[in-house]
Amino acid sequence: MERAERGERILAAARELLLAWGYQRVTIDEIARRAKVGKGTVYLHWRTKEALLLAVLLKYKSHSQRRELERMRADPLEILPSRMMHGHYRDLMEEPVLRAVYTGDPDVLGRLNGIAQKELAGLMAEGERVLHRHLEVLREHGLVRDDTEVSHQCYVLMTMTTGFVMAESLLFDCAPGPAEVRADILARTVRSALETPACPDSSADRASAAAPEIIALYEHLEELSEQEMRRQLRH
Repeated sequence: MERAERGERILAAARELLLAWGYQRVTIDEIARRAKVGKGTVYLHWRTKEALLLAVLLKYKSHSQRRELERMRADPLEILPSRMMHGHYRDLMEEPVLRAVYTGDPDVLGRLNGIAQKELAGLMAEGERVLHRHLEVLREHGLVRDDTEVSHQCYVLMTMTTGFVMAESLLFDCAPGPAEVRADILARTVRSALETPACPDSSADRASAAAPEIIALYEHLEELSEQEMRRQLRH
């Protein structure tokens, strides 16, 4: 079995067990058993259980970043906060690992949440910087309101999306429709809070002008995520 293929099998097994049992109960022995490899083989790839499970979080975060970039490259209007959060919410609904990370789910992550905050502090700080600059660029092109601080707008985006995701468990009995309906509600809420009203043609032209710089920001963030994944590997 090729090293890369073996690594993917181990990551898949670790994801399944993390979601089923939570960080505290997962062991390298059980991951190896689920992946049908020896325990020593797992340690050929990752030094510790923590490094392996951090790699799981990074893998699915990286998948989401790539999908986000694909949407932006396909349609410049995807750089708008409402459109970006619509896609982000759908990604979160489709991948429980992302939901756990986004909400800091203690049942799944346990102590891993604190480890991730420490180990990935630089990457998370860069993600915040990218979002801040993203909104600055949109303001410069007249796509986002400029009557409040950019840092406050970043906070609005994060809290809105976190609230919608947490409502999946807290308000599950009264959530409207399928995930697509809730994603639409989130998008409309973000649009009302942050974006400037403009005719469709004008918005499309402005988004096309702003998109290259914003896409470059997220390409840089994706590369940093890939570097962090490689750093977690045993070489």
